[in-house]
Amino acid sequence: MARLADYFVLVAFGPHPRGSAEGQGQILQRFPEKDWEDNPFPQGIELFCQPSGWQLCPERNPPTFFVAVLTDINSERHYCACLTFWEPVEPTQEGLCTEDTAEREEEAGEGGPVGLSTAAPGPPGQLFAPKTLVLVSRLDHAEVFRNSLGLLYTIHVEGLNVGLENVVGNLLTCIIPLAGGSQLDSVEDGVRTISLGAGDRQVIQTPLSDSLPISRCSVALLFRQLGITNVLSLFCAALTEHKVLFLSRSYQRLSDACRGLLALLFPLRYSFTYVPILPAQLLEVLSTPTPFIIGVNAAFQAEAQELLDVIVADLDGGTVTVPECVHIPPLPEPLQSQTHSILSMVLDPELELADLAFPPPTTSTSSLKMQDKELRAVFLRLFAQLLQGYRWCLHMVRIHPEPVIRFHKAAFLGQRGLVEDDFLMKVLEGMAFAGFVSERGVPYRPTDLFDELVAHEVARMRADDSHPQRVLRHVKELAEQLYKNENPYPAVAMHKVQRPGEASHLRRAPRPFPRLDEGMVQWIVDQATAKMQGAPPAVKAEKRTTVPSGPPMTAILERSSGLHGNSARRLEVVRNCISYVFEGKMLEAKKLLPAVLRALKGRAARRCLAQELHLHVQQNRAVLDHQQFDFVVRMMNCCLQDCTSLDEHGIAAALLPLVTAFCRKLSPGVTQFAYSCVQEHVVWSTPQFWEAMFYGDVQTHIRALYLEPAEDRDPSQVCGDSLGPRDGAGLALAHVRPLGQVGEALTQEDERSALDVASEQRRLWPTLSREKQQELVQKEESTVFSQAIHYASRMSYLLLPLDSSKSRLLRERAGLGDLESASNSLVTNSMAGSVAESYDTESGFEDAETCDVPGAVVRFINRFVDKVCTESGVTSDHLKGLHVMVPDIVQMHIETLEAVQRESKRLPPIQKPKLLRPRLLPGEECVLDGLRVYLLPDGREEGAGGSRGGPALLPAEGAVFLTTYRVIFTGMPTDPLVGEQVVVRSFPVAALTKEERINIQTPSDQYLPDGLQLRSCTFQLLKMVFDEEVGSDSAELFRKQLHKLRYPPDIRGTFALTLGSAHTPGRPPRATKDKGPSFRTLSRNLMKNAKRTIGRQYVTRKKYSPPSWEHRGQPPPGDQEDEISVSEELEPSTLTPSLALKPSDRMTMSSLVERACCRDYQRLGLGTLSSSLSRAKSEPFRISPVNRMYAICRSYPGLLIVPQSVQDNALQRVSRCYRQNRFPVVCWRSGRSKAVLLRSGGLHGKGVVGLFKAQNAPSPGQSQADSSSLEQEKYLQAVVSSMPRYADASGRNTLSGFSSAHMGSHGKWGSVRAGGRSGGLSTDVGTRLAGMGPPQANGAPPDPGFLRPQRAALYIIGDKAQLKGVRPDPLQQWELVPIEVFETRQVKGSFKKLLKACVPSYPATEPGSASFLCSLEDSEWLIQIHKLLQVSVLVVELLDSGSSVLVSLEDGWDITTQVVSLVQLLSDPFYRTLEGFRLLVEKEWLSFGHRFSHRGAHTLAGQSSGFTPVFLQFLDCVHQVHLQFPMEFEFSPFYLKFLGYHHASHRFRTFLLDSDYERIELGLLYEEKGERRGQAACRSVWEYVERLSKRTPVFYNYLYAPEDAEVLRPYSNVSNLKVWDFYTEETLAEGPPYDWELAQGPPEPPEEERPDGGAPQSRRRVVWPCYDSCPRAQPDAISQLLEELQRLETELGRPPERWKDAWDRVKAAQRLEGRQDERGTPSSLLVSSVPHHRRSLGVYLQEGPVGSTLSLSLDSDQSSGSSASGPRQAARRSASALYGQFRTAESESRSYEGTLYKKGAFMKPWKARWFVLDKTKHQLRYYDHRVDTECKGFIDLAEVEAVAPGTPTLGAPKTVDEKAFFDVKTTRRVYNFCAQDVPSAQQWVDQIQSCLSDA
Repeated sequence: MARLADYFVLVAFGPHPRGSAEGQGQILQRFPEKDWEDNPFPQGIELFCQPSGWQLCPERNPPTFFVAVLTDINSERHYCACLTFWEPVEPTQEGLCTEDTAEREEEAGEGGPVGLSTAAPGPPGQLFAPKTLVLVSRLDHAEVFRNSLGLLYTIHVEGLNVGLENVVGNLLTCIIPLAGGSQLDSVEDGVRTISLGAGDRQVIQTPLSDSLPISRCSVALLFRQLGITNVLSLFCAALTEHKVLFLSRSYQRLSDACRGLLALLFPLRYSFTYVPILPAQLLEVLSTPTPFIIGVNAAFQAEAQELLDVIVADLDGGTVTVPECVHIPPLPEPLQSQTHSILSMVLDPELELADLAFPPPTTSTSSLKMQDKELRAVFLRLFAQLLQGYRWCLHMVRIHPEPVIRFHKAAFLGQRGLVEDDFLMKVLEGMAFAGFVSERGVPYRPTDLFDELVAHEVARMRADDSHPQRVLRHVKELAEQLYKNENPYPAVAMHKVQRPGEASHLRRAPRPFPRLDEGMVQWIVDQATAKMQGAPPAVKAEKRTTVPSGPPMTAILERSSGLHGNSARRLEVVRNCISYVFEGKMLEAKKLLPAVLRALKGRAARRCLAQELHLHVQQNRAVLDHQQFDFVVRMMNCCLQDCTSLDEHGIAAALLPLVTAFCRKLSPGVTQFAYSCVQEHVVWSTPQFWEAMFYGDVQTHIRALYLEPAEDRDPSQVCGDSLGPRDGAGLALAHVRPLGQVGEALTQEDERSALDVASEQRRLWPTLSREKQQELVQKEESTVFSQAIHYASRMSYLLLPLDSSKSRLLRERAGLGDLESASNSLVTNSMAGSVAESYDTESGFEDAETCDVPGAVVRFINRFVDKVCTESGVTSDHLKGLHVMVPDIVQMHIETLEAVQRESKRLPPIQKPKLLRPRLLPGEECVLDGLRVYLLPDGREEGAGGSRGGPALLPAEGAVFLTTYRVIFTGMPTDPLVGEQVVVRSFPVAALTKEERINIQTPSDQYLPDGLQLRSCTFQLLKMVFDEEVGSDSAELFRKQLHKLRYPPDIRGTFALTLGSAHTPGRPPRATKDKGPSFRTLSRNLMKNAKRTIGRQYVTRKKYSPPSWEHRGQPPPGDQEDEISVSEELEPSTLTPSLALKPSDRMTMSSLVERACCRDYQRLGLGTLSSSLSRAKSEPFRISPVNRMYAICRSYPGLLIVPQSVQDNALQRVSRCYRQNRFPVVCWRSGRSKAVLLRSGGLHGKGVVGLFKAQNAPSPGQSQADSSSLEQEKYLQAVVSSMPRYADASGRNTLSGFSSAHMGSHGKWGSVRAGGRSGGLSTDVGTRLAGMGPPQANGAPPDPGFLRPQRAALYIIGDKAQLKGVRPDPLQQWELVPIEVFETRQVKGSFKKLLKACVPSYPATEPGSASFLCSLEDSEWLIQIHKLLQVSVLVVELLDSGSSVLVSLEDGWDITTQVVSLVQLLSDPFYRTLEGFRLLVEKEWLSFGHRFSHRGAHTLAGQSSGFTPVFLQFLDCVHQVHLQFPMEFEFSPFYLKFLGYHHASHRFRTFLLDSDYERIELGLLYEEKGERRGQAACRSVWEYVERLSKRTPVFYNYLYAPEDAEVLRPYSNVSNLKVWDFYTEETLAEGPPYDWELAQGPPEPPEEERPDGGAPQSRRRVVWPCYDSCPRAQPDAISQLLEELQRLETELGRPPERWKDAWDRVKAAQRLEGRQDERGTPSSLLVSSVPHHRRSLGVYLQEGPVGSTLSLSLDSDQSSGSSASGPRQAARRSASALYGQFRTAESESRSYEGTLYKKGAFMKPWKARWFVLDKTKHQLRYYDHRVDTECKGFIDLAEVEAVAPGTPTLGAPKTVDEKAFFDVKTTRRVYNFCAQDVPSAQQWVDQIQSCLSDA
């Protein structure tokens, strides 16, 4: 029984002591005046009566009522019911409070709890003061309080004849029954009718259960005010300990909202600050750091908005505001969505019927009270689902004297599958849940609705989830029970209480509320107290029972674990492997091991492993041999590596007893246990894990104390065995039926859980004698103490590393040094955290500590012992003893480990595959030696077996090497059944495009922490994981070194430039001394001259110009010169005046003349430099040296072709109209139509586009206003005039003349803007180029008649966006063709997608090639190829028809280059030869400044821009043309792949830097001519190709049979294009085949295998896709025959003839045969068709002279490609040829030989050669070096006229005496020689003289 009310208080308005405008509350009277002993009077009631402050009011407001809640120091809540009414102020008060009335009125208007609409003004100047009646109670009966206070007010106002003292006295002495109606005998006990003596009657119903909250209608109101989503947010926020603030103008609403939110949290109790109504004076409470639920009047909303971390719920506005910095975790799915839908069904039943065609008649909606209970029922179900099975995770640590219970969070989260769930994690860590465990964990106590629900209804709830109606029915059933709890006897709920009349507050009250008679009230209270003392005390007889545990827990959502589902087959594999290990069948076990390690990703397989291993432990010990031990440790490591620090599945718990059981004998008396090999797991350093393990074991032992011996298990299973039916992690394995332990575990009936035992003991406890109780307490305490000792040992086993000097473990766990903080947190760093990082984050102090490993371990164990012993009630004496023991335990263990470590070092290491060292190129150096890795399959299915069959070469085990040039993997397949094939995958470091860390499911039998995926633009992917022996610091070092090599700080760090020099990459390069001095001087002076020239130029607008290579990536200096200046940012050394000779301009010119451009101009007949300088008027174009100092355009070559009529000084002005100053220059002329192809950058705004945009043709006056536009117009006119047919057509080359002569009836052809065109021309160029015209079949080139209408002399192809709004002008002879082109960033994006399509990095989801084709289409790569080919073909058409074309796209160095190169390739057969293609690339790509370094991101500065394969795209286009015209190209498809690979590889210097200017600046351009170098290093890719071509026909296309002057017009539709096999092919046998020295390994079948003297055996071998190089394994017939020929020659002791000579001779003979054969049989024509070509060749080779094929090589001196007629050929077979036929390689006559320097032709450098003087042949031959068999040239001594002393010339060796130079003068030229010293020079001269005199 309890008092209904503890205190009655009367509070009135009083003036503020400090005279402020506001008053304050004063307690006039309180009853009783003495505090109750059990309940002191709460302080601060006067604040809570008027939360907005005490203020006078000009009107009389109606009375208000609300209930405030005060919480005392003991967390007891006091409910203060406040009824406030207003009385006129007495004159004395008025006098005190006259000032600031207006202000107070305002405040009252704003802050008053009730609006003033119902208020009545008193007489003028009359003020009203509030007075409050307060009831203070510990019971929450708000309605009774409202009625009781209302009765007192009614008696006062209505003047009823009832004594107020009696009513107050009765109120204070009213006793009502406590909650818990279940123990009440009758209705009278549960329902109390009270009367306060004023003719009133009230019925008080006591709730049936005091644990269930009373909500009345508050929950339903909360949902109505805020809505479902907002309430769910508040619910989650309160549970996860956020701050919640309610705002409303109504205090009663605030109270209800807070009460409603608390009711939703049941069964958890809110334990933080809870103030439903906060007074204004206490608003600073809102800035408290702790969580709270507080209500505040909406008038103080402004204060609430300043709070940054408070969730504000506005009840009046229906909004919830969550600050940005606050994250409220949502409920785990599917509970969130299920709860949401059930709530909407409860709140809005009409929703389900809204769409029905025939809705049922109106459904009965629940009353508000009933709806309130239904909403609570939904949340009750939610908690039952969330916390289902929680009792299985309780650890009974002590039973007597009081239960001590701990909750195993990790096991609970793991079993529920919610380890990652933020919400549940925070709830379990919160204080509310801690209270829940201590309150509800008790095994023997009264139960309530929640206990029943969580124990018995879970299965039903899971079954109902998919049936909304059944869920609703369940909710209604629960709601009924909740409703019945609040209203147990609804029939008797009748109240009769007087109320005041309507508007009674407006009537003038006769008098103020009277002062009550204290004595009378006290007398009534004393009477009642005395009566109560006589009565027997009402003991609350609780009905306590054993709390049901319910079914074991299940996962909230059955997540399938993907590949590692718990299939019985996997478990079978695990069992078999373990049985093989223990039976000693190691080979069988090894085969199964990879499958077992994959299976161990699954939880069930890990459990299965633990159980199987348990079976092999006898007497807590299992001694293994070394191999068995390694297997067991490896499997344990694999199990543990996926465990987080939580050990959520109890796997570490299950393995803990095993790691101290399995061991091996190292030597007599020294045993190594498994724990020393499984320490590297984060779980062992997690305090929570050890606590959970400790409590689990303590529970097992405490349970064993109380079990009857008969019931007890086998003793061996009790002692710390964590895999019994209740394992140490608290998981009821016996009940988890699906996991397959049914047969092994004891059944539920046979054993009682620890909770059942504890419940029984708690029931018996009161009946035991004092001695017996004491004995049990002691036994339990001893059990806990002994376990603490046991765990101190266990922890030292797992925390002390085998080698305590190597404290990697302790560094990895930043924990051991400082674990107090970690102890409360479940979240720790994952295994992936870098060792190095965690080490670095330690403070210096901690570093010092962690070096002391034993000390750190002792501290860690001591903290653990302190915590668990204090919680488990171990006596302080025992605890002190433990602290003394711990250091000794640790020290003893360290001594044991020292012996183990010493002996373990003597063991032979595990045999890992031997590291295979890769072959390196000359000059390539290893930067990082092999790191052991596993190479994983990357989605290209051939490597892993795949659809085409073949072995699974990947995954492979081996090592990754980092060299200065490449990243190389070499290894062998991990699958032992594949064989011993070596797997090599490599790519150049410079080709790396993406590097990322990856997490990988381990492919093989190792525990591997981290992986790395490297992707290269050469279409290689290294997806690898580092072996366990590679520390993460080594892996990190590998990444850093790789990054350093990939992005050197400047271009000098690239492999091509460091090759052969001593310094390592990454070191700042020294000043380059190795350049030939003359060329360094030349380039230096060239730069100086350029600067001098620039000084004289005009200063023009500032704009972007490519920065110099050294300062790429730095912001341009503020004082940068004008656009065409040379940047002054050179090294100081290059700017100092040089002592060397200053080369004349003529020398500079000569150097330029030798460049590819100039050679090609001369070939095309575009003029020579001499003729240009003499300005021969007959030639329309001339070579202009205006840019020789790179002053006008830095990215153009030094010599340019411009119209003859344009002066050099005008070019400067013209260049300003174009981007990057790239003005139009001629790059090719058609030999047939004489049309020229020009190229330039895009136009600036002014210039031609501005001209064309003008409305009328500009008059001369206007043109002069913009001189540059005029210059440009003149320039274009000069270009048009230079074309022969237009200049000569009518003798007039003005615009008007041209237009009148050539304008016909048709509209002019070519501009997109020219609208409706008459005549037969259907589509214009622009539309066709933009791809919008009517397509031809197959994308075929247009009909020749297509281009016949009147043509412009010049078509300017420009970007559509740039030429927008251009109007065609009939007067112009040139015409703009706007086309849409893609940008380089689109090329980059497209290439990335193409890379992922060809090398996906993960296995395809769809079978077959569907996913590859989808990805390919998605990349749009082929569409870009199509566009390029389409534009090029149309330009070819225009040129072929006689019109010239200017390609003027973007900056003129990307797409422009692609188009002009393709156009020349298609139009001119010369460019389809090896020499011509080289010339084309050198001219258009290198000299005309394609930005190779920028597009290839060659340096650190370019890293962010990424790789843009513009050149590769061009090569792909060439490949597409090659496929369609295989007989038109001299080079093979391999040549294109070779260039594609090496343009990104940085092996050669050819494709470095962005322009000739930069190459000169670095001294690269003329270096090849000046530098002395040996055979080894080829600096230029062309030189390499040339050398290789002499040795092998790999770059040669045997089908080459060109038709003269053939213009190619390829099909360009996407359907006609093929994916280049460069992107898809792979050779795992040797890596990419483009480094020829590496690709040509040793010959495949060894010669010795053939029996001696026997005929060659059949050399059959299997060729695997993706492993072998098919061209090498199965060469084409011609290569095969040529190889055979060379082999036979070698066997005969002859020097093998060059393949090219043999091939040319065969072709010549074929042609000859074809001419002599009149009938023209198919075999006579080499070019007739490919099969005939091959067949005839084969026939010829077989029909040679009998018995030998030597006749083919008879004429070894025949010039290449000779097609001389028969007789002449016979004549050529001179004596020397016949002599050569029979001599051996050694029989060469060498009269005298040695090294001489020889000067090359004009402007070529001096080179050291090996000279041989042959007196027999009368020749002076020279070779590259001494052992070279190929003669590079000879001087016929018959032609020598004189030998004379010489003088040094430019570039000669400097260290040699001048007398060592001599000249040999022949009839043709003078040869300059230089010997190493004077005597050897004299010797040479004498030898040559004697040879001459002999002749």
